[in-house]
Amino acid sequence: MDRLLVATLNILNLADRWEERLPLLLADMAALQPDLMGLNEVVYPMQQDRLIAAAGEARYEAVRGWAGRPEYGNSLLVKVPLPFEPFGRVDLGIARSAHGVLVTPPGGSRLALAVTHLHHPPDAHAERLAQVEQLLDWLETAPAHDAMVLLGDFNADPDEPAYARMLAAGFRSAFGEANGGEPGVTWPSGLQAPAMDTDGDPDCLDYIWIRGGIDVESARLTFDRAAVGDPTLYPSDHFGIAAQVRLGGRA
Repeated sequence: MDRLLVATLNILNLADRWEERLPLLLADMAALQPDLMGLNEVVYPMQQDRLIAAAGEARYEAVRGWAGRPEYGNSLLVKVPLPFEPFGRVDLGIARSAHGVLVTPPGGSRLALAVTHLHHPPDAHAERLAQVEQLLDWLETAPAHDAMVLLGDFNADPDEPAYARMLAAGFRSAFGEANGGEPGVTWPSGLQAPAMDTDGDPDCLDYIWIRGGIDVESARLTFDRAAVGDPTLYPSDHFGIAAQVRLGGRA
């Protein structure tokens, strides 16, 4: 059986004190060193995904999937030497998308890994549900696999229809399963900046969803520490989530 550490984080593009936040992102990434990671709000010309990937001793391949415009979107980081092949991208509308890779670790299980970022207004429940329906339809076209992991900022709290639809489709929240419930808050982190987003109430918006022959051993918040001496500075306006998973588990 293969054990993998998977993680997700919305990095908040280049906004809200990026130059101050970057050292915190790099320090936490260097400590975490996940096998697989999904990033949201990546500005590709700034090489943000590759900067984060280069933070520690491990090497990563970055697989990008634009959203809304070609220089911006999501990214998947796959630790070398894990073999993988991209299996495509889907446009979810309203400048959102998802893309995925098929990872084949040494143990022989095939893992379909995808990342997404859904529409953000607090009251956009119907739009997010529609995006989840499109996402689920697209995931049915993924190459043959034994397990699936879907990462990202869903902008949907656990009481929303989008969350319920993921459960109905057979997905399990890695954090919820490992800890008996979702974290109280993944947004906002506590980051303070002049142009920061203040729409909506603090809640859990970010998830690692798992389905198929995969078990979760543990899950925790990551990228959740303020800078030393500055309680208003965090790596992002979101906390990340990391989960230790084991392939070859339940069917």
